Amino acid sequence: MKINSTVLLTLVLLILMLGAGSVSAFLGFELGSSALKGVTTPDGRPTTKFASSKTNNSNSQQGGVALLKEEEILKVVKARIEGKTKAAKSEKIDEDDEETNSSKQKPEEKPPAVVEEKPQPGFPVTAQSEGVTMIVQSARYSGGDLLLKVKMQNKGKDSVRFLYSFLDVTDDKGRTLSASTEGLPTELPANGPTFSGTVSIPTALLDDVKKISLALTDYPAQELKLQALNIPVER
Repeated sequence: MKINSTVLLTLVLLILMLGAGSVSAFLGFELGSSALKGVTTPDGRPTTKFASSKTNNSNSQQGGVALLKEEEILKVVKARIEGKTKAAKSEKIDEDDEETNSSKQKPEEKPPAVVEEKPQPGFPVTAQSEGVTMIVQSARYSGGDLLLKVKMQNKGKDSVRFLYSFLDVTDDKGRTLSASTEGLPTELPANGPTFSGTVSIPTALLDDVKKISLALTDYPAQELKLQALNIPVER
């Protein structure tokens, strides 16, 4: 009886597969057992855990690591806070003492004395008419002009109006000079305060002039006439 070649081949393959499976299983078991050597199951008993925790605590204390109690920590923090507070209070007291001493040491500052300006020679030059007063207080040269400081006041019963384009300025040789005003009021109220202003004259017109005169009348009535004569302007 002849064996079929296909059946024989199938049997050979089965035998080889079984052999290979057996060898791989054996090798896997050997490798697993060698890998698990030294591994033990954990001890779940509470007495063992408590004993091991005591052992670990004793080992940590023997190793030099000391754990502070909560009460000691609070005492240390409280002492530091009190120390800082006392230091801040002492610094504040020292600063207050320094400020008090410095305030005591500083002399009382006196207000500067007001120095009255001495009048220039030949000043003031005063003109009066119908209760109205015009005073030329000083004369000085500045910026190419002669500046006359003038004050005006009305002590009469009626207000007075002026038009300063009618202001006559003449030199000591009778020549008429051009002038401009600044700050002088166009109307002086009755029994009013004193008003101040300036009269400006170009210096180019005053080369050989030693004295000038001012003449002013009210507008439009022209009932009064203010004349300030012989005002010294020599440089």
